[in-house]
Amino acid sequence: MLTRTPEEARFRYADLPVLARFDDVLDEARFRPVPSGWTIGLCDIVGSTRAIGAGRYRAVNYAAAAVIAAMRNALPDTEIPFVFGGDGASFLLAPGEERVAAPVLSACITFVRERLDLDLRAALIPVRTVREAGHDVRVARYAPSPDVAYAMIRGGGLAWAEAALKGGLNALPAAPPGTEPDLTGLSCRFEASRAQNGLILSLIVVPRAGGDAAALRRTLAAVIGLVQADPRLGRPLPEAGPDLGWRPGAVALRPARGGHLRDLLARGRRLAGALASFLAFRVRLSVPGFSAPTYLRELVANADYRKYDDGLRMTIDATPETARAIEARLAQAEADGLLHYGLVRQGSAVVTCFTPDRLGSGHVHFVDGGEGGYAGAAAQLKRKLGAGAA
Repeated sequence: MLTRTPEEARFRYADLPVLARFDDVLDEARFRPVPSGWTIGLCDIVGSTRAIGAGRYRAVNYAAAAVIAAMRNALPDTEIPFVFGGDGASFLLAPGEERVAAPVLSACITFVRERLDLDLRAALIPVRTVREAGHDVRVARYAPSPDVAYAMIRGGGLAWAEAALKGGLNALPAAPPGTEPDLTGLSCRFEASRAQNGLILSLIVVPRAGGDAAALRRTLAAVIGLVQADPRLGRPLPEAGPDLGWRPGAVALRPARGGHLRDLLARGRRLAGALASFLAFRVRLSVPGFSAPTYLRELVANADYRKYDDGLRMTIDATPETARAIEARLAQAEADGLLHYGLVRQGSAVVTCFTPDRLGSGHVHFVDGGEGGYAGAAAQLKRKLGAGAA
């Protein structure tokens, strides 16, 4: 029988108060320490910058979102704190859940290698290990809509764990060939959404060690304020929702290992489902139990396009003037020793969707820039920090 400390018994992520205003993520007092008995699960794509340079940004996004979908499907009755990073993903696991997560992550490594021709690495790192290294893990819940909430994380522990992952700490092995995770509800059928105000801006801002915390908060508040000052700006998806393509998905999967007939049948089912969905969204179908217009409105409202995970991440629709103002503010703060940042301008945004319940409103949608996005911004950061390319 699993024994939990009083701290662990009292802590429930789903019970944390919800932040309704995004700028509340800058308030450290609103974050709660994650118990030391919990575990960080995390993964990233090796060589993501090269893959994106080769035009495979949708595949990179799909691989990262697949890990979140697989974990949600493996623990369907648990609200798992997770963060989508574009070319990777992180999540927090209560005691005992790491035993479920290990085989799921191993299956994802194999799936991504065999079906997407990408190299995924993954690890499980105890929060206790992070604290012993001198860092913390604190979490809050931000709700962009009444139907979903996303985890916001600070304390430096997640960033440390990501670096440890790349160093090989607690690396998980791949599952046997042919093993596949349960990715029910994961899709990538929506077309890229063109910028409505000039450009799509993807940025990552991380604090500089030893910087003035109050000055950093003022800078980040000013950046967020530049976007919030104009109601046209911010959300990178059109108000009516992105267009749905007729193809089964924007990501081409390799045939399943040793399952040619099974794969053909699955492709046939995906094609039939894609055509049915395309027609339903094209005519804005509304029937008992499902409404295409309602789903699209919820998609836009639920979209995960801004977050805080040991730094500010946003993929936003902006005017060129606003983008220049944001970059000028960040460049000055970087020169003042407060932060480091990476920033990518592009013409479109892409979305990867996870709909665990087709009749519910709690579907989640991961937004990234369509021409580099978070991975491109991260590559800029690494060059500044002298860590080399991804």
